Amino acid sequence: MKDNNRKQGAASPCAACKLLRRRCAADCVFAPYFPADDPHKFASVHKVFGASNVNKMLQELPEHQRGDAVSSMVYEANARVRDPVYGCVGAISSLQQQIDMLQTQLALAQAEVVHMRMRYVTASPENASPSSRSHMSQLSHQAKSLFSMDMVDQHHHNMEEDDSLWG
Repeated sequence: MKDNNRKQGAASPCAACKLLRRRCAADCVFAPYFPADDPHKFASVHKVFGASNVNKMLQELPEHQRGDAVSSMVYEANARVRDPVYGCVGAISSLQQQIDMLQTQLALAQAEVVHMRMRYVTASPENASPSSRSHMSQLSHQAKSLFSMDMVDQHHHNMEEDDSLWG
């Protein structure tokens, strides 16, 4: 797999070889993944992993997996530059906290909807037809299952906290 910017005769060095100030060979392992027009891509990977380690990783992989490996290294390197301590784990943790918060908000909104429906139905039970009584029974069942799911979810969440890597 060769870079389109590399022409016969006058080979422009890839971003890796340019940063490392070396001649870019025709079989350069970096050239297909670090083009000369995107020097920051290799710079961040080099800063975090080192050129030698990246070279070893790429050579150990089959060619069809190298592109994905480079994408992962670039993502991790950029995350590590933004957050030197946690890297992409910090980003994942932040996103997980957002998911937890949004799930809590959703559960509260669902509980409020059930509560409002129950209040509406129970406000006039003497006017209720047999079908509305059946509907009230279904709503009551929904409310019970919603709250029991909250308990299961809370129990599961507590179990995850006990098994976490951070505690």
